[in-house]
Amino acid sequence: MQIADILLLAVGLSMDAFAVAVCKGLALKKIDLKNAGTVGLWFGGFQALMPLIGYFIAALFADSIKAVDHWVAFVLLSLIGGNMIREAFSGGEEEADAALSVRAMLPMAVATSIDAMAVGVTFAFTGTYVNIWVSVMIIGVTTCLLSMIGVKVGSVFGARYEKKAEILGGVILILLGLKILLEHLGVL
Repeated sequence: MQIADILLLAVGLSMDAFAVAVCKGLALKKIDLKNAGTVGLWFGGFQALMPLIGYFIAALFADSIKAVDHWVAFVLLSLIGGNMIREAFSGGEEEADAALSVRAMLPMAVATSIDAMAVGVTFAFTGTYVNIWVSVMIIGVTTCLLSMIGVKVGSVFGARYEKKAEILGGVILILLGLKILLEHLGVL
């Protein structure tokens, strides 16, 4: 994967966190760099940690499924992307809660980054094509920045962009999965 692919992947993965950050922005009375940074660091930190965990777990058995690794990457990214799109159309609203405590932020950070663990699994299957350390840094920083922006967007515009962001993230992940598959099959 090239840096541009990883950056696109990072944007796609960060859309769940962005949507929740928009809700935080709706709920917070005071929007300042400290509050936005707290949200960004929680979401960015977990978005970086989870693919690392997925990568090291999957690396243990990546060699044994080398013949189908591209299909695994395609299916996982497509499922994650499809789920994001489905959630955007489900009509469920994220709950607006102003709390920034560990008790409030930890479950949200974990919930918005579970899909990143599956992406870490796909990184293990792409072998030498991915530098895991650079990848998780890009994913974490991108999610942190977009989450901080999400807090501000929520305070200014409300939930207007929340569903569109989730749809965009889902489409990006599906297209990246398709790109991995087509490159491996020699179409691209």
